[in-house]
Amino acid sequence: MEGHVSVVAAHRPSRVLKAIPYAVMVVVAVVDLTAGAGVGFLPLMSLGPAFAGLVGGWRRTAWIGSLALALTVGLGIYDDLLAHRRGITALVSVAGVTVAGLVAAVMRQQREEELASVRSIAEVAQRVLLRPVPLAAGSLRVAVSYTSAVADARIGGDLYEVVATPYGVRTIVGDVQGKGLEAVETAAVVLGAFREAAYDEPTLTAVGERLEHALERHLTAEKFVTAVLAESGSGPESGPGAGPGCGSEPSMTLLNYGHPAPLVVRRDGTAAFLAPPERALPLGLALHGTKGPHPHTVDFAAGDQMLFYTDGVSEARDAEDRFYPLEQRAALLRDPDPEAAVEALRQDLVAHTQGPPHDDAAMLLVRYRSDEPCPPPATDTVR
Repeated sequence: MEGHVSVVAAHRPSRVLKAIPYAVMVVVAVVDLTAGAGVGFLPLMSLGPAFAGLVGGWRRTAWIGSLALALTVGLGIYDDLLAHRRGITALVSVAGVTVAGLVAAVMRQQREEELASVRSIAEVAQRVLLRPVPLAAGSLRVAVSYTSAVADARIGGDLYEVVATPYGVRTIVGDVQGKGLEAVETAAVVLGAFREAAYDEPTLTAVGERLEHALERHLTAEKFVTAVLAESGSGPESGPGAGPGCGSEPSMTLLNYGHPAPLVVRRDGTAAFLAPPERALPLGLALHGTKGPHPHTVDFAAGDQMLFYTDGVSEARDAEDRFYPLEQRAALLRDPDPEAAVEALRQDLVAHTQGPPHDDAAMLLVRYRSDEPCPPPATDTVR
């Protein structure tokens, strides 16, 4: 909601814009009084209502137009021009521009109301599609940042989700090919399938297969979704409910479908990309009989953190066409608060591009926390 407030504030007219109509009318009046009627500045009084139509409502435009008309009449009487063509032309100019400004103000207000309604709908859709991730899940702390490349929509084809399941905390970050409503619809299919499969399937590979089956029924030819799936914990071999550090070495299992490799930042500050052992096709491009990606497991202990992101981050470029150096910016994630760390990285990304993003940019940061107690061992009840 804070992002919405900042967007609305950016569209509010500044005091300078509000003062321009009055300043213009004062200048015209002063010039007319000092230089005399021969200068012919009186028709320029219509600039007042013209500028008024750019900001504010129709009532303000009508008030400024009435003030401009009154000043024109007063100066016309002072210059003895009302009985001449120049005076009448000035009055007609001010009245005509005032009417045009009123029409423009009414139309602009209608468009602003429609835009506000679209924003409200987009925010509701975003909350349904991209639900707020939990701040803590199992032995993980989570923070997320999402920036849509579609102006005023704030929703696009990037997707993410974090769910705590009997098999560990499972995460997905993905990027749908293309933009617009079709990409949003595809993202909804992937997230819906993941949320269901994450609870049902005992292995991360089986979750990925469920996503493939869901997209087979939805995607058209040559469309695809890159995604990386992650599972924290010791995996299904340790039994349901086992989390990181509970009877085994804490780890993170990754399954990469052609997505940018996550960035792991160790406790000592070293950072590295976790590239998969073998490259795999994105979701939706698997041919009949083609094997999917192989899961690979990495250490993920207390003090470690892992950043999942989309290509809107890794492929962001500056004015000199240089890519965003994500690995070199790993130090920005040192903040103890994961949300503040992600926000610092987002601001640095905006500073790098020096403008709005050209592609959706999603970042999801997970941190291992050692204060989560392990669940008690299951005991058999003798009856």
